[in-house]
Amino acid sequence: MQKKAIVLVSGGLDSATVLAIAMQQGYECHAISFDYGQRHGIELDAARRVASTLGATSHLVMETDFTPIGGSALTADIDVPKLRETFDMAQSIPTTYVPARNTIFLSYALAWAETMNCADIFIGANAVDYSGYPDCRPEYFQAFETMANLATRAGIEKTLRFKIHTPIINMKKSEIIAAGTELGLDYGMTHSCYDPSDKGLACGKCDSCLLRKKGFEIAEIPDPTRYSKP
Repeated sequence: MQKKAIVLVSGGLDSATVLAIAMQQGYECHAISFDYGQRHGIELDAARRVASTLGATSHLVMETDFTPIGGSALTADIDVPKLRETFDMAQSIPTTYVPARNTIFLSYALAWAETMNCADIFIGANAVDYSGYPDCRPEYFQAFETMANLATRAGIEKTLRFKIHTPIINMKKSEIIAAGTELGLDYGMTHSCYDPSDKGLACGKCDSCLLRKKGFEIAEIPDPTRYSKP
């Protein structure tokens, strides 16, 4: 019987690659995305394209509004950092950090996984070319996996042993792009920008855009991203 996997799909480059990896590994993939009041809500359109194009068996979009909580440039009236050097990105946790986001998202994924009798959860976290988010570190996912097996009926009754898969966590952005390209992934359908224009064009200046552009340059693969004009 084909194994099932829950795959968190944001619509960005990393999560699209992870969905492609899970599909290539033979999983029956069920995608889950989140409408959490993010200013770059256009990424949900990209998530739907990615899930559909790659052949996810189902795609669940959960609404969980973070805007009353605030505290992030992605969910509140706070400026998105622009034109930062890679060194500066690694020095502190940026304002684009959304408090407890991965913990909340993984909790939803875990609940769905348990009801589907599915032990495997994939997430496109990356700890190398990233903006210093504390919930994108290997030790965080190890801790969540431990919690998942302590806090669920399936874990306690040992009918499932939950596993959090982070296949790109130690890869550079260029390596992620190369891996996805080898799997036939069209990155033109993904969206990474934190502060897109009203027409959905990437700003080309936020941390996410800069890391994405650099990744394509180093991988020597044409960047299909549609950027706003300077």
